[in-house]
Amino acid sequence: MGNGRSTHHSGEKFISCFEGRTIFEAIRDAARKYGGKESVLEDALGNVVTFRRLMIAIRALGAKLEPFSKPGEAVGVLLPNANAVVICFMALQSSARVPAMLNYTSGPATIVSACNTAAVKTVIASRAFIEKADLQNVIDALKEANIDIIWLEDVAAKISWFDKLKAALFANRALVDANPVDPALILFTSGSEGAPKGVVLSHQNILANCAQINQRVKFIDGEQFFNVLPVFHSFGLTGGTLLPLLFGVPVYLYPSPLHYKIIPRVAAKIMPTILFGTDTFLTGYARTAGDEDFASVRLVIAGAEAVKAETKRVWLERFGANVMEGFGMTETAPVVAVNTPDFCRDGTVGQLLPGIKARLDPVEGIDEGGRLWVSGPNVMLGYMKVDKPGKLQAIEKDGWHDSGDIVHIAIRGRIKRFAKVAGEMISLGAVELIVKGLWPEEEHAVVCVPDKRKGERLVLVTTSKEAEAARIKKCSKEQGLSDLMVPRDIILIDDIPLLGSGKTDYVSTRKFALGE
Repeated sequence: MGNGRSTHHSGEKFISCFEGRTIFEAIRDAARKYGGKESVLEDALGNVVTFRRLMIAIRALGAKLEPFSKPGEAVGVLLPNANAVVICFMALQSSARVPAMLNYTSGPATIVSACNTAAVKTVIASRAFIEKADLQNVIDALKEANIDIIWLEDVAAKISWFDKLKAALFANRALVDANPVDPALILFTSGSEGAPKGVVLSHQNILANCAQINQRVKFIDGEQFFNVLPVFHSFGLTGGTLLPLLFGVPVYLYPSPLHYKIIPRVAAKIMPTILFGTDTFLTGYARTAGDEDFASVRLVIAGAEAVKAETKRVWLERFGANVMEGFGMTETAPVVAVNTPDFCRDGTVGQLLPGIKARLDPVEGIDEGGRLWVSGPNVMLGYMKVDKPGKLQAIEKDGWHDSGDIVHIAIRGRIKRFAKVAGEMISLGAVELIVKGLWPEEEHAVVCVPDKRKGERLVLVTTSKEAEAARIKKCSKEQGLSDLMVPRDIILIDDIPLLGSGKTDYVSTRKFALGE
């Protein structure tokens, strides 16, 4: 292509096995194909659900939720990882409503803002969850914003034996027909670099991505997923929940990835074979786990942040599990590329998934690589933004999405994760890698703040009491790197702020560095 662009594609033919279907239809077909008496869903509350029970519950709950909204309307979902959230999500799919998955860790103001952005008038929540998670302030804020709350417990209590009988008879029929190309889901960007936006994904987007992943990562008999990633995050919803269900693989849902001591014990009990996670979470589990706790795990698929070589080594040597690093974003439903047991190259995020094209545009100050744009059947319909609530702002007509990532074979970092220090582009992610290499047992985040003399300067926020600029400078010099990559300031903190997805919360970290 012109203007210095280079274009790449997977080179692999892709035809979605879910072509022409909605999410409800695809799950229904999976129930017909894989259904039986065995559990397909299990959660930390001890609830076990078969495909047959799942389909009946979807129909029964969907019929009760239907009067609260209109077809095509966005409905907020404020629920944790448990069987109920899957049933609720699919009940909305059955009635052609659009679930807007709310990040309950983001705070009242952000949640209300997300609802306003997606024109959400009604939010489905659980009293038990709100009480246990201490989220009454969120409910108060939603009510103050004139957003109705539907309590799942109250709705479930109104489902009679007759409703269940009727649901059993019509379990395989959607309450309202939907179009595969219509919006099916709204997720919200993490806000790690600013205010969250609503990402609108179609049925086709989600199902295509699941088919793409399965074309690269094949499941074997006796597979069991262990999903600790929240369903308000695309990785946890598509990869950790819908993907296994669509291919008949049982999934165990755990409510919080932050329970570092409990999760290894749960894994030892349920004996999963596949785990989705982030480097931060995987490091935390390994610290507290016994050598046998993750012995059943054969494959770990990691994303959301760069995976350290030490993390891969620990999981392979201690647990016999291969950590396969991938790359994705909410806007691509989410997976774009992933390493697999058949093709794995350290230092990369693997090959593009089938059906995905990528192009690189030049970026000033970056000699190698460029800014990544992607297109494919999994690329979102568009955004919803606060300036036009509830209105879909479609992506460019040619279907290309600007990822905002700097790429050269492997993902190098967010365009916003670069600082311009004394006129030189500095990768904040690269500085973090140097620091993590020096103090691997601690957590670190590098941010930039304004500097009158050099434009911007680097600040290291860290949990390491031993961190010092002299050692960073020595290490960078040994690697032939610029002194500009050495943080001017080092701030000690007890814990690095995290988003609910497990990513570093750079907005909060930067505010801390600025003394706000």
